[in-house]
Parts: sequence; C-alpha cells; structure tokens
Amino acid sequence: METKWLEDFVSLAETRSFSRSAQLRHVTQPAFSRRIQALEAWAGTDLVDRSSYPTRLTPAGKTLYDQALEMLQALQSTRAMLRAHTSAGKDMIEFAVPHTLAFTFFPAWVSSLHERFGPFKSRLIALNVHDAVMRMVEGSCDLLIAYHHPSQPSQLDAEHYEMVSLGQEVISPYSKADADGQPLHRLPGRPGQPLPYLGYAPGAYLGRVTELIVKESRTPIHLDRVYETDMAEGLKAMALEGHGVAFLPHSAVKKELRSRRLVSAAPDGAGGLQMTMDVRAYREKPSGKQAPKGTAQALWAYLQAQAAPYQG
Repeated sequence: METKWLEDFVSLAETRSFSRSAQLRHVTQPAFSRRIQALEAWAGTDLVDRSSYPTRLTPAGKTLYDQALEMLQALQSTRAMLRAHTSAGKDMIEFAVPHTLAFTFFPAWVSSLHERFGPFKSRLIALNVHDAVMRMVEGSCDLLIAYHHPSQPSQLDAEHYEMVSLGQEVISPYSKADADGQPLHRLPGRPGQPLPYLGYAPGAYLGRVTELIVKESRTPIHLDRVYETDMAEGLKAMALEGHGVAFLPHSAVKKELRSRRLVSAAPDGAGGLQMTMDVRAYREKPSGKQAPKGTAQALWAYLQAQAAPYQG
C-alpha cells in the first residue's frame, strides 16, 4: 500500500469525481482509476459505489476515509517533527566526553568558547573513555574530548583522525584537611600502616595514570584500597568526607583547594607525585562523502588557530 493511494482516495471522497480528482492529483484518469483499484485490492473490499453518480463511498469506504484522514495527518506531523530534528541537528555540535572531563573541564571550557568564539548549540554525551572513543569511531559525534599521556596513547589512527590540544591537566593526590589545615592522610604511608586509598575502578583511564604515578615514585607508597569508582567526582566526594587519599585532576578540586576543604596529600605538599596530561579534541578527517557541520567546522578551525602558537 502506498501513501499516494490514500491521498488519491481522500481526494475522490471530497470531490466525488474521478475526472476532477485526477486533475487535482496531476495524473490521467485511467491512471487515477488504477490507483483506486489497487487500494481496493489492498483493502479486500469495494470502497467506491460505482453504480451511482456523483461518486459515492461504500460503508467500508466511509470507514477508510475517516482512518485515512487521521493516518495522513499523523504522517505529516511526524514528518514535521523529523525535519525539525534534522534542522536543529545541523547547528548542534555533539561532544563525546569521558565522565571526569564532562564534570571538570567541559563546562568552563564551553563558557570560555562562548565568550571568545561565539555562542553555539552543543550536546554533551558523557561516557567512559572506551565508549567515548567508540562514538567517534562510529561517527556518532562531531568531536571527542579526552585526556592524553604518552604512557596511555589514544588508539585513534592518525590517518583518519586529527587532533587539537586544548590545554593541560595535572593529576595529584589530595586529602581532607584536619583542624590544623594539614592533610588528614599524608603520603607515603607505612608498610604496617597503609593509607586508606580511594581508587579508580579497573580499566579507568585515570586509574592507569595513577598506577603509573605510584609505580614511578622514588619513595615506596603504601596504600590500602578501601573504595573505588570510575568517576573522579565520586572519589572527590569520599575524600571530602575524610575516607582516604584520592588522585584527582586539578580542575576537579580548584574550589575545594581555595576553601582548604582539600589539601595536597603529597609528601612535599606541592609538586611531588603528580603527572601532567594533555586535554585534546579529536575529529574524523573530512572526506568528500560527508562534510562536517558548518558550525562544527568553524569551531574546529578556531581551535586549530588557537592551538597553533603552542603546537608550533
């Protein structure tokens, strides 16, 4: 059954004339008659009483007429909604972002872009690192934002994806402050008295970075894992309650450091036991088959221009 058959039938019901409806539908009368016959064959019953003039509908035809009006109206409404989605999607930049960056880096970064680049519509898809990268590989986002460290390189093929550096992030150990403003839990801990450790779940990107920090420490670190999650915000909440030491990105704890609710848990209280990571944006290299959205292309060109002085 074809939609145009219903449209033909509605026209016939309203004009009550095969010849007039054929004109309105821009087809010959024989062709129009064949369409009505095809609709009757689909329905399995006569829809038009051909024994009378002007044309009159059979009881089955009257039933189909009412249903056809509803179906065609529903189809038109659905089409309008789909077109609205498509229109909105053309201006919407979709970002796939790991959870931690979604909470810590992304909001302030977008705010600064709105001031310097200009306003744009964005959709944030917060995922774990693996799923965020898969979004990019599957073509289900415009930009991927992720951490990068040489010890944990991205698996994106440089021949198919391009990258822009957005800045740097430092990950360090933090603890709740005691009454004197000192860390409640200060590294490195002791063999017989390991410090309670708030760690990332197995496989988490920041967990692998943290393991490298601990492994490369000149002083042996003694930790007892008492809690784990794959989100830095979850670790920060536990650290604020005094449950242990957590390695957190600096952007996640800026406010807490200013208020002294959290302090460095490193032995020297400053630069020890930390690692600097890049924050990078990735996109699929444009091809002739599918050009990037206009707004996404303009934003990428802007990010490239901003990064050029630092990358050159």
